Amino acid sequence: MIEVYSWPTPNGHKVHIMLEECDLPYKVIPVDIGAGAQFEPGFLSISPNNKSPAIVDPDGPEGKPISLFESGAILLYLAGKTGRLLPSGTAAKYEVLQWLMFQMGGVGPMLGQAHHFRIYAPEKIDYSINRYSNEAKRLYGVINKRLAASTYLGGPEYSIADIATFPWLRSWKNQGVELGDYPHLKGWFDEISARPAVQRGVEVLSQQRKPLVTDQAREVLFGATQYKKH
Repeated sequence: MIEVYSWPTPNGHKVHIMLEECDLPYKVIPVDIGAGAQFEPGFLSISPNNKSPAIVDPDGPEGKPISLFESGAILLYLAGKTGRLLPSGTAAKYEVLQWLMFQMGGVGPMLGQAHHFRIYAPEKIDYSINRYSNEAKRLYGVINKRLAASTYLGGPEYSIADIATFPWLRSWKNQGVELGDYPHLKGWFDEISARPAVQRGVEVLSQQRKPLVTDQAREVLFGATQYKKH
């Protein structure tokens, strides 16, 4: 059984959804990022960047255990392990991979900054809010244009590119976006939202998620604790 060290964040949801889509048995070990669990030595031994999620698969390559951090790497590993949700043909595979990298390098980091400056930053800085809100809208526009020409992000078939991107768009309101302004994206979003495996995946640990309302939780996530040597 795969061990999943995770928290109900967009990056955590990617892996939960993938495991559900692939029908893989897994055990979830919560990593409460508001309480600083991501800095514990046991977690750092498998996720040296102190970010969740991470996995340990006791039945890894050649039957040996393997641990992995970084959600994109985990999606690729699980796709390779199961032969699912990533095309085997070279051209089709790279069509998917470019959209996976688009999510990892653009959608996640930029929408994360939009969340931070719009919702969490103690000081509301108009320049930062406008910069990242506008970038969010630009990225939604890129996705909308792609989905006007393609059924799914990576091509005609549902893939890890869709699984990686979908959880980040669930918080569109917090990003200053109106989903109805992007009709092709909205149709895709609604279709993926209705998938049973997706619905199960986004419920994983959902009861444990807490609003970041305490100074201690904010300090752990955004203050000096994040930058200490661990």
